[in-house]
Amino acid sequence: MKTEQTTYVVIGGTSGIGAAVAKQLEGENSIVHVASRQTGLDISDEQAVYHYFESIGAFDHLIITAGSSAPGGKVVDVDTTEAKAAFDTKFWGAVNAAKHGARYIKQGGSITLTSGMLSRKVVANTYVKTAMNAALEATTKVLAKELAPIRVNAVSPGLTNTEAYQGMADDARQAMLAGAQQSLPVGKVGEASDLAMAYLLPIQNTYMTGAIIDVDGGALLN
Repeated sequence: MKTEQTTYVVIGGTSGIGAAVAKQLEGENSIVHVASRQTGLDISDEQAVYHYFESIGAFDHLIITAGSSAPGGKVVDVDTTEAKAAFDTKFWGAVNAAKHGARYIKQGGSITLTSGMLSRKVVANTYVKTAMNAALEATTKVLAKELAPIRVNAVSPGLTNTEAYQGMADDARQAMLAGAQQSLPVGKVGEASDLAMAYLLPIQNTYMTGAIIDVDGGALLN
């Protein structure tokens, strides 16, 4: 007897962690829909998100890994317009996806968001990322109550070696990665494949909701 197919939607799935998650989910009994700016979906546009899920129809699991480039610097120095633009994608975009995707999720389905270790690790000059990630983690728990029995969880990555850092000068990027490797308890920098495994847990574990899953190499211990 043929097993019923499971349908996944991965928002932010064309690069980095999202692409690794989509690859993990591929299989004979899986349908994986991948969307991002590269495929023409801007999740900061609520109407676009609404119509995207309308085009997909019923599905089982939603994974949101879409991020944004957040300005660094002291609170008194950061341009507020740039900070709001970062929120529009990572925070409000995730809210848009959860809000409109939830209408189509089948019984037993789940939503997995992506925050980041700066939600709970105090680092100067990172207030925009800190605020976005903390807001996402708090919203994850609210959604877990409001959307039940849909399960809602979040994965909180630490520093991960992905295309997100390609805009940095090569020397600066290598120094950052080397410094992290030395300081992290695990003695290595995370790869997209390391993080992808973490997304499988809240999808497959039907007793898990409202959880924040830290995959940071021990960064929060330092």
